[in-house]
Amino acid sequence: MKFPSTYRLEEIAALIGAEMVGPRDFPVLGMNEIHVVEPGDIVFVDHPKYYDKALQSRATIVLINKVVPCPEGKALLISEDPFRDFNRLTNHFRPFQAAEVCIDPSSRVGEGTVIQPNVFIGREVTIGKNCLIQPNVIIHDHCVLGDNVVVQSGTVIGSDAFYYKKRPEGFDRLQSGGRVVLEDDVELGALCTIDRGVTGDTRIGKGSKLDNQVHVGHDTVIGRNCLIASQTGIAGCVVMEDEVTLWGQVGVTSAIRIGKGAVVLAQTGISKSLEGGKTYFGSPVEEARERLKQLAALRQIPELTARLKKQ
Repeated sequence: MKFPSTYRLEEIAALIGAEMVGPRDFPVLGMNEIHVVEPGDIVFVDHPKYYDKALQSRATIVLINKVVPCPEGKALLISEDPFRDFNRLTNHFRPFQAAEVCIDPSSRVGEGTVIQPNVFIGREVTIGKNCLIQPNVIIHDHCVLGDNVVVQSGTVIGSDAFYYKKRPEGFDRLQSGGRVVLEDDVELGALCTIDRGVTGDTRIGKGSKLDNQVHVGHDTVIGRNCLIASQTGIAGCVVMEDEVTLWGQVGVTSAIRIGKGAVVLAQTGISKSLEGGKTYFGSPVEEARERLKQLAALRQIPELTARLKKQ
C-alpha cells in the first residue's frame, strides 16, 4: 500500500510513538508485507527468527521490537509491539468508513457494464467495460475489475484477510488495507470469496475462470488462463503461474508456488510447491501416475493376503 504522499521517518514515528533509528527526514513511501515490499516501504517483524529476513529485504524501513544494527541505507522504527503498530498505520492511512449507499459515487463503472439489483460497490472501486455483475455481489473498497469481467450472484470481492496473532487474551486480527485486482476476461462463479491483500493486491490474471464456491486467500496471485473448479480453497500468499488447472475440492496451503501448466486432480491436498507441466493427485500431493500406481497396488493386498493364508 502506497501512502498518498511521501512522509518523513519522524512523522511515521510520531504516529505510532516509536523510537527511530535513521535520519529524521528519511523518506517513507508506503507499507507492505515482506513478500511484496519495495524500497521506501515499511515492513514489520516481531520474532527473532525473521529479523534477518526483514532487515535484508527490499524494504528500507523496518518496524521491529528490538534495537539491532541498522543496515546501510535503511531506517528502523523501534516498537514494543510491531504487529499493533502496523495495524495503527493501516487504520490511519486506509481507515474503515461505514457505507452510506449501495453504490458509492466515488466508484467508476465502464461503458457497457451491467450492474444487476442488490449489488454493493464500495469506495474507489474501478470496474471496466462490458462487465456483468450479477445480483447480490459485494465489491469492497478500492478493488479493481478489468474489462469483460463476469461475477455471478453472491460472490464477495475484497473481504478481509484471515490473518491473526495469538495473544493471551485471544486472537488479534491484522487489519487489511489492500485490494483485489481482477484482470480482463476473468469470470467468477456464484458464492466465491476473494480476500483482499493485507497491504498489497490479491490478483487474478487475464482470462482465468473460477467455478462456484471457490475461496482465494489474501495476497495470492493467480496467473493467466487458469481454471479452478468448485469448492477449491487457496490460502494466502500463493503464487499460481499461468494455465494451471485445479479440479474440485483441492486445498492449497499458504506461501507456495504452482508452476505453469500444472494440473491438480480433485480432492488433492497441496502442501508444497509444485513444478509446472505435470499432473498431481493425493494428500499429501504426488505426481498422479505414481499415486495411482500406489492405489492399484493397495487394491491387490486382500488377494495377496488370501494367497498367503492358503500356503
